[in-house]
Amino acid sequence: MMQIKRATYLLTAVKAAQYPERALPAVTFCGRSNVGKSSLINALLNRRNLARTSSQPGKTRTINFYDVDGAWYLVDLPGYGYAKAAMAEREKWRVMIDEYLAKYQGPKLFVQLVDIRHEPSQLDCQMWDWLLDTGAPALLVATKADKISRGARAKQLALIGRTLGANSEAIIPFSAVTKDGRDILLEEIESYLQAVRAAEGEA
Repeated sequence: MMQIKRATYLLTAVKAAQYPERALPAVTFCGRSNVGKSSLINALLNRRNLARTSSQPGKTRTINFYDVDGAWYLVDLPGYGYAKAAMAEREKWRVMIDEYLAKYQGPKLFVQLVDIRHEPSQLDCQMWDWLLDTGAPALLVATKADKISRGARAKQLALIGRTLGANSEAIIPFSAVTKDGRDILLEEIESYLQAVRAAEGEA
């Protein structure tokens, strides 16, 4: 099991020229506003307030890079789909995310978050298709798993899988409260980073 010894905020970017100079592997988190992204990041990295959480959706309006053990970046993309944001603001977010998907030079693993309690929205479906179109590996994580009974999980994961056209058995239920799913997600990230190192060794 991967042990995270050090995780620090590195920088904030809104365009490609501001990305880190070192193109380390990037584990990139995305999801609609209020899906629990900041809470998941804090739970994953075992830090209380590294990623700032808010009861107000749409808090993350920039791309935030965190350095993890000097070996990889955890990248927090702006939440999408916040209805109260002005159209111009939403378009800025879309351009920012699009540029990151196209122009970040390092290897990328995407982690899309959806709320386990709800059927994925049209924007969730668009984002998932978008990620698959990049050709980069992508994981699905169903957040707020502590909000429903264990018995209801399988039904909700099946619904999410059907809606997104994904394998429901590969979706990771996650709770930032109980840390349920944390070890599984860390194992997936570790496997990805090992594959990147192996590929770089062969290059």
